[in-house]
Amino acid sequence: MTIKIVTDSSITIEPELVEELDITVVPLSVTIDGTTYLDSDLPLDSFMEKMKASKALPKTSQPPVGVFAEKYEEIASEEDAIISIHITESLSGTVQAARQGAMLSGRDVTVLDSDFTDQGLKFQVVEAARLAKEGLGKEEILERINHVRENTELFIGISTLENLVKGGRISRTTGIVGSLLHVRIVMELKNRELGVMTRGRGNKTFTKWLDETVEHIASSGRKIREIGISHVEGLDFSNKAKEALQKFVEKPISILDTNSTIATHTGPGAWAVMIDYE
Repeated sequence: MTIKIVTDSSITIEPELVEELDITVVPLSVTIDGTTYLDSDLPLDSFMEKMKASKALPKTSQPPVGVFAEKYEEIASEEDAIISIHITESLSGTVQAARQGAMLSGRDVTVLDSDFTDQGLKFQVVEAARLAKEGLGKEEILERINHVRENTELFIGISTLENLVKGGRISRTTGIVGSLLHVRIVMELKNRELGVMTRGRGNKTFTKWLDETVEHIASSGRKIREIGISHVEGLDFSNKAKEALQKFVEKPISILDTNSTIATHTGPGAWAVMIDYE
């Protein structure tokens, strides 16, 4: 039995890893001013130009059920198994579309909610793909995915509240106050929910969070397997975070541009730090 690994384009991952590990990525779509693009066809810099020029917030959409069904049928025979890992259901309907597509496909498909997105999703997908390549069985791979999921943390810093307000993630009143006060917020995606950890005026809010995180990791004694950093025009803080956190992990920290699906909700100047503990 061959085991195939599928995910969606909310993942932030190096293209060479996708090719090396034979990962199938099903694209979400984004609509800007009436024109719909596949997430995979729109580089982040081009997307940001279009988003800034648009008066309305872009709309993101999960892949159609039929696309999942066709992809499952295409990549696997009836003797194969598929593990399909996706952006958490609290942020997108992609998981539900994948489940419906799996039922239509007639293939052996296990659909998982990663509880995360971006490189938090990447940790699970890459681990599953590596184990599949090594020839491990489905149950062993699922057990390992569960371990990675339970030991992942995802933090996100937002520099402008405009997109969160437009997208209905926070109230308009909060957004107006935030704009007036130049508020920066740091949130954690935990138990499929985004919760505010800290807020404050200016970039010192991010620096304070980073200092506290470094102190927490150092005092916890927990070993870290991997750290990933993604951003939307937030390279300065991303580099600062990498410099502060690299000492806690042997593997070089990846700093990657995120994707248009994530950028739609975060806006420019955003970053995310994702930690995969052993």
